[in-house]
Amino acid sequence: MTRDDPNAALPRPLAVHLEEFAEHLELHGGRSKHTIRAYRTDVRSLLEYLAATNSDAHIADLDLDILRSWLARQVASGAARTTVARRTSSVRTFTGWLVRTERLDHDPAARLASARAHRTLPAVLHAEQALEVMESARSGAAQLDPVALRDRVIVELLYASGIRVGELCGLDLDDIDAERRVLRVIGKGDKERTVPYGVPAAEALDSWLRSGRPHLASATSGPALLLGKRGGRIDQRQVRTVVHETVTAVPGAPDLAPHGLRHSAATHLLEGGADLRVVQEVLGHSSLATTQLYTHVSVARLRAVHEQAHPRA
Repeated sequence: MTRDDPNAALPRPLAVHLEEFAEHLELHGGRSKHTIRAYRTDVRSLLEYLAATNSDAHIADLDLDILRSWLARQVASGAARTTVARRTSSVRTFTGWLVRTERLDHDPAARLASARAHRTLPAVLHAEQALEVMESARSGAAQLDPVALRDRVIVELLYASGIRVGELCGLDLDDIDAERRVLRVIGKGDKERTVPYGVPAAEALDSWLRSGRPHLASATSGPALLLGKRGGRIDQRQVRTVVHETVTAVPGAPDLAPHGLRHSAATHLLEGGADLRVVQEVLGHSSLATTQLYTHVSVARLRAVHEQAHPRA
């Protein structure tokens, strides 16, 4: 179990609840380490606020007024809407757990409301720009330099499959089905899905596996598909650098992170006529509503569909 900072100003009775909640998330929540860390931080903030209102406070003193007052202080301190929305979600998860474990007899967050976070879309490549980015990566790999071959695979797979950067870094050699051209991807909540990729990505993968990976592989490589220069599994920071350098080499292209290539892939699928539920499956979204917010369809595409389908177009 991960222990709290012993120097933190949190009374021990409240700290015990926080520790056991974090342990529950680690063992049963199916959440990433980053998410668990964020939940711990948010709940700690709430419990510290509770302790500040009453030095003898117990968990039973956590009520709707305390929750609302704590959130109001977040807003007053300038916290972004996305931050407030996340903290509200963290607290709801915590109070729900308190009720299920019979530490509270009712859920004080049941009537807690907060403003929805604004959903902003990242920059996206035009289809022609995406082709130029892929061509730039292919040209860089023409001399069969192992790192250049790897970098080409990175941008090709991110754009071809729309997978997340963490999913890309987590790919192992046996996650590649070259015959069917599909990836076995472990996404959020350890959910597994199968994602297709195209011929150019297949060619980039083949070149990497034949002429690139063997030159970087070391005793620390294990089954990792993509490797850093020292032979270990590549990390997300390295992938972000590769994407930034490759995309910005194309004149006029927006500066993208890996998430921008994911968004570009989804956008171009929709513009090409893909069904929204197919895109949902490719992206690994549990809710179609998430896909609807995450992707957008060009005005030209909307007009074309309207003209084709509407009797009065």
